This record gives sequence, C-alpha cells and structure tokens, in this order.
Amino acid sequence: MTSVSAASTYLGIYRTMQLIRQTEEELARCHQRGLIHGACHTYVGEEAIASSVCAHLRKEDVVFSTHRGHGHALAKGLPPSELIAELFGRQTGCSRGRGGSMHLFSPEVGMMGTSGIVGPCVLQACGGGYSFKMKKIDNVAVAFFGDGAVNNGAFHEGLNMASIWKLPVLFICENNQFATEVPFAYAAGNPSVGSRGVAYGLPGLTVDGNDAIELSRVASEAVERARSGGGPTLIECMTYRTRAHAEGMGDFGYRTREDVDGWKQRCPIQRLRTNCVAEKLISAADFDAVDAEIKKLVDEARRLAEAGPFPDPATATQHAYSESPRSSTTPIQNVRPAATVREITMTQATHEALSEEMAKNPLIFVMGEGIGKRGGNFMTTAGLYNIYGPTRLCDTPICERGFVGLACGAGMTGTRPVIDFMFADFVLDSVGEIVNQIAKMQYMSSGRLKMPVLLRGCIGIGHSAATHHSGNYYAMYAQIPGLKVVVPSSAYDAKGLFKHALNSDDPVLFLEHREILSIKGPVPEGEYEIEFGRANVVRSGRDVTVVALARMVHLTLSVCDELEKSGISVEVIDPRTVLPLDIETILQSVKKTGRLLVVDEGFAPCGFAVDVAAQVADRGFNDLDAPIKRINGAFTPTPYSPPLEKAVVPQSDDILKAIRDLMNE
Repeated sequence: MTSVSAASTYLGIYRTMQLIRQTEEELARCHQRGLIHGACHTYVGEEAIASSVCAHLRKEDVVFSTHRGHGHALAKGLPPSELIAELFGRQTGCSRGRGGSMHLFSPEVGMMGTSGIVGPCVLQACGGGYSFKMKKIDNVAVAFFGDGAVNNGAFHEGLNMASIWKLPVLFICENNQFATEVPFAYAAGNPSVGSRGVAYGLPGLTVDGNDAIELSRVASEAVERARSGGGPTLIECMTYRTRAHAEGMGDFGYRTREDVDGWKQRCPIQRLRTNCVAEKLISAADFDAVDAEIKKLVDEARRLAEAGPFPDPATATQHAYSESPRSSTTPIQNVRPAATVREITMTQATHEALSEEMAKNPLIFVMGEGIGKRGGNFMTTAGLYNIYGPTRLCDTPICERGFVGLACGAGMTGTRPVIDFMFADFVLDSVGEIVNQIAKMQYMSSGRLKMPVLLRGCIGIGHSAATHHSGNYYAMYAQIPGLKVVVPSSAYDAKGLFKHALNSDDPVLFLEHREILSIKGPVPEGEYEIEFGRANVVRSGRDVTVVALARMVHLTLSVCDELEKSGISVEVIDPRTVLPLDIETILQSVKKTGRLLVVDEGFAPCGFAVDVAAQVADRGFNDLDAPIKRINGAFTPTPYSPPLEKAVVPQSDDILKAIRDLMNE
C-alpha cells in the first residue's frame, strides 16, 4: 500500500470511528434525557473493529450483527439520523420504529439486521455466503458477534458449515472480555477464540482489536480470500467496551474502575491519530477537520431524529406477512378437476412439484440430511441430485439449528431454501431460529426483507416410531405470526400446496403425515397451485360437519358410508392449512348442518381443535343445534408398543361413536 493510499484508507477508518464514537456519546446523552424508550447498547471503545472491516466491503456485501450493533450499522453506511431516530422510536428510523437498539435493519446498504438473541448472526452470515455461492457472485458476508456467542451452539454449527462448503464469510469475534457481566476467562475452557479456527479447518487469527491499522490489513486479506473462493476466516479482536453493558446499568459490580480507565487510555481512535501524525501520513489539522465535520453531522442527525414523527399506530400489524403481489404464473386450482387420468402418492406429488419449480427457478435449493445422492429418507428428492448437483441438493451435517439459521440468511439475501428435516421432532432443535428469526424478519424489516423459506418434514403417530419421531406440532407453530402452516391430506392437495409454498415470499412449515405418504390419489398432469387459507369440502353432507386434518380426514371418510346407511349425512372439511385457517368455509358448513365435530390427532390443550371450536362458538353460535364436540389424541408422549400407540390416537370407531352421539344431542 502506498503512503497516499494508506493515508486515504486510514483517514476513512478514522472518520468512521469518529462517527460511531460521537453518535454513541450523543445517544448516551439522549438516554439520560429520556428520548430512548428501551435499551441502548453502545459500541464505545470497540470502534476500530467495525470501521476497519467495513472499510474493505462493498455496498453489495452483507453484514449480520448482534445486539451491540450500532457501530456495525454506521460503518456499513447507515446514516446516523436513521440510527438515532430508530432508538427514539420514530418512523424515520432504520427499522421504522420497530426495532430500537437491538434490531437495526438497512438492507439498502447491506446491513441485514441485528439480533437481541446471541448467535443467529453467525448462521445468517453462512446463509448469505451460501446465496452468493448459488448466484456465483463474489460478494462477502460478515458476522459480527461478541465473545459470549463463541460458547453457543450456533458458533460451532456455523463455522463447521462455512468450512465444509467454503463459504465467503468473515466471522468477526469482538472479544470485549465480558458476556454481559460474565467474564470470558471464566466462561471458556479454551479462552483463545482465534485458535478455535483450526478445529474447523479454517484460518483463525487473534489481533489487537484497538489497532485499526493491523485490523485493516488482516480484514483486507480475509475479504480477498473470501472473494476469490478461498473460504471463511475467523478473526478474534481483543477489545473492551468502556461504557456499561447497556446505558443505565451498573458497571462496577463485575469489573473495576481501574480496568475501565486503563482501557480508555488504549482508545483506538486516539491511537490511530497519534500513529498517523507521528509517521507523517496524516496531519493533525486533517484529523481536526474530520472531528468538526462529524460533530456537525451528528448534531444535525439528532435534531432530525427528534423532529421525526412517531409511527402511525394503524401500521402496527403491517408486514407480518409479505404484501408483494403473487409472482408465479402457475394457475390457481383450489378444487380438484372432475376428471384425472392418473393416481400418484403424496410423496410423488411433492417430488413432482419440487422438480418442476427447481427447473424454473435456479434460486431454489434443498438442504437436509441425506437428501443428496440418497434422495431423502422418504424419497422426497430422489434423482434430483443427478440433475442439479451438490450445491442445489446439499447434504448437511446433523445440525438443525445451523442449517435452519442458514436458511434464514439465504432467504434474506435472495435465494429460496427448502429445508427437509425428515421428522418434525428434529426441527425443534432450531425452534429459536424459526420463531425469533425467520418468522419475524419481514415484520422487523418493515417488509424490506422477504423470507421465502420452506421447512418440510413428517408428523404423525404410527409405525411404532415412539416419542421422538411422531410429534404433531402444527398447533404450536400456528401461534406464531409470520409463519404459514400447511398440513395436506391428499396427493392432489400436497402438490398444489407445495408449489404454492415454493412461490411464496413467506416462511412455510409444510407438515406431512407419515402414515398417508404412500396413499395414492388423482393428480392432474399439468401444473397448478392451491392457495393457502382455502379449505376443501372433501365430502358434502346435511346433518353434521366434521373438520379433520391429514390422516384424520381418511379415518373420518372411512365411516361416512356406514353412517349414511343409518341416515346420517356427514360433511367433511379439510382446512388444508392451519395458518391461515379458512374459518369461513367451516362456518358455512355449520350453518347448513347445525352440528360440529373436530377430529384432531394433536393434543387437546391449546390445540387446533380448541381454536376451531372457539371461533365457531364465537361466530356461529346461533347456527348450532348441539354442543361442539372434539376428539383429540391423548395428552401424553407417544409410546412405542403397538397396543399403547393405538390407544393414544383417535381411531375410526372413536369418530363413528362421536358422530352418533352428537346426532343424539
């Protein structure tokens, strides 16, 4: 680097450090004034890290951050007025007042978000890197995180995935020596984060996090390594935050004033200035000019932020789901055509849907254990590996949190991941990534980020699979705004709903009952989609409405002819999707029949059947001629032995008796 280019680089880094420092000090004052309504986690003392790393990034590169993310956002190009306004809760904030200090979004400049949960940024950066690998572009993803995150499973899973797939990712550990108030020296069996890189087969370095010049050199090399296909780098930056964990918190119950004062003397801003003046690279006058410029900029930013309006309360529920118009050209076909010439299984139907959409959309990829050459545990991807190869049909380690978190980052950066987790029980290891990240990303970014993530796997009791391969979790996920939950019962529905999910900008849990995967049904040859939130009247009837899901639809249909012989006409409704739920079709049926039975293999407390019953009681009470009845699976873990297993699942005889009893009410 020539002296001219070095001077330009270092002055740019200094300017960013001053922007961060002065903005943070202004925010501390604003917190004391009561302008900040929640937490305020400042970055004072650590400015060299974000400034030196981001100095080597392009606008198209992406950053994923942690709760202490002000500095990362400013270094990536977020205007200070938008940062300050966000902490003030204003509409002009970078997250439109939805995030505050811990949730900063500015995808326009490559700031993909900060998280109040420790660790997800590591996985999301892997997802960004995977997107760039899919698109064959040389962009780079960066994860900034603290020392506390390196003892979290996300760190292990993320570094391992990045290493085996050679993802263009920088993992930047800001080791400020305390995770909130817990000393890193106590919390880590191996206190050298940089040395952990070798355990994952990637370069790991430890650098002085207050030395902007050395950080710039190391970051430049790591970015170039990532861009050129060399894979990820782990960089541990030894630093110290010289303000409290968050503004207003006590600071000296776990560390001393002497330690804090000592680190203040190692200020990275003053250190860079002193070194550059001593080497005659940059004059003191040039530094003074930057100081004055930034002061004026921050003063104006605070004024603009304070003058900004608060968000309209009427917008509080907007952007939980995508509001983009449907982009797919595949026809919507909610009612099965009268004539079809072939019958295939549910597994074949979803395989056909996936194959058709992967052929049309090169941004779709599948991840899961054994979904590559093997074709999936249930042949969900059989043969596709030979067509699309290991990047689009990617076998994973057994790390559900890892690859689900990766899917989140991939969705944020423009690709369409399909996560095949075999059994719904397995994905519980990643429930935090689903509930805290995937489900909330569109909302927290005010709709600027999409989340086209499809999560599929088997539910349902049978085959003596016991308690870790039999769970029904649709009711749990249906309580989460931002998700869509699909539970098909037929091959026709499975294909149409799966294709709709593959063209959705919302995250979808596609839950397939294992016991009906091999049941054949009529499926048209042509392409079609089925909208979410459109129930199917599987059988028309006059006397009683039965709402059922998945295998329970088949068990209910198995008793309808017998009931018809005794004069009881049953209308069977399959909602198809638990979220959104088509309650209107159910209400119309109840208005006709006057009676409702809900058959649900899942648990009764706080379950699907409870919700259907409550909504019908609320909106259709005057149409009821008898109390609403429910059949549920037993409230117990699933046993192994066949007689025990049968005892905890609703059977056709139970449904038959319940309908007869309801008719006698």
